[in-house]
Amino acid sequence: MTMPDLAHDLTGKLLIAMPGMEDPRFAGAVVFMCVHSPGQSMGLIVNKPMDEITFAEMMDQLEIAKQGTTPDVPVCYGGPVELRRGFVLHSSDYKPRGEEALRIDHRFAMTGTLEILEDIAAGQGPRRAMLALGYSGWGEGQLEAEIQRNDWLTADATPELVFDIAMERKWDAALESLGVTSLTLSSEAGHA
Repeated sequence: MTMPDLAHDLTGKLLIAMPGMEDPRFAGAVVFMCVHSPGQSMGLIVNKPMDEITFAEMMDQLEIAKQGTTPDVPVCYGGPVELRRGFVLHSSDYKPRGEEALRIDHRFAMTGTLEILEDIAAGQGPRRAMLALGYSGWGEGQLEAEIQRNDWLTADATPELVFDIAMERKWDAALESLGVTSLTLSSEAGHA
């Protein structure tokens, strides 16, 4: 079986889990794609909050000094890979002092260092940010096969959708950006 050739790069796009998603870790998920290449793909789930920990509690655990009120940065379950590792998805206005951020496009970047957490706690971080624990990863051809199997829809990402819309509304809002609703969406999409 040959894999479909996705002629477009999904970097900076959203994956929206179809209603029939069988993997419970991704049921109802909206995934922001940080990297999409022929060999591998990496994304962060942006709509599954981690109720077990807040950003302020994480700063305390990491012994990061806060200056004033700790910003209300959402903490999400980013995916099932490396759950003990954190990634900050943020607006591209932030420029790290040391290591480079992964610049995704002119609106989004990702940084995986303690430095950005220290800067956010000091009020010197990006305008918009969310912290993801773990990430979603796919090996060669795996994501393309899942898309071909109708596990995912793809949509354009906007900063408003990723950072501003309430977590519990993001899946519906992502669908609405495509002009569909969960009521009209079938988990059995056809193939042309």
